[in-house]
Amino acid sequence: MSIIVEFFAAPDDASAALVLQTGPRRAFESLSFGNFDPEEAVIEWECLFAGVSFDDLVEADEPRLVAGQHDDGCVVFAIWPRLSAALAEAERSELKDAALAWSLQRAEDGEVIDTEIAEVILSDLAALVSSARRQGQNVYCWVA
Repeated sequence: MSIIVEFFAAPDDASAALVLQTGPRRAFESLSFGNFDPEEAVIEWECLFAGVSFDDLVEADEPRLVAGQHDDGCVVFAIWPRLSAALAEAERSELKDAALAWSLQRAEDGEVIDTEIAEVILSDLAALVSSARRQGQNVYCWVA
């Protein structure tokens, strides 16, 4: 799997959609990661932080696509408010516990995500979400 994953803060969906072809780095504060399925990850994180079932989130068509088409190049999707709030309010120990649980979930499906890397991803994303919320912005993910 070779995927570029960039979480970024933007003022609204229209602004976020503008980065579809080029990515957010030049236009918005962003975090760059790779080699995991971010759409599945945000659903799993929502399950871990809010106790919502994976199937319920998939049925609700989460995460919400902002630009692009699934399985057709780049996409931009929104991180929903409940997950943003949970990440922004999470204590370091909660982030660490969620990272461990996510890493174990991925291992069950044969995907190796080191626990320390999982913790960096969640901690950095929590910091980005907190910063975005202070500025009245939302967090999105660009995938290429």
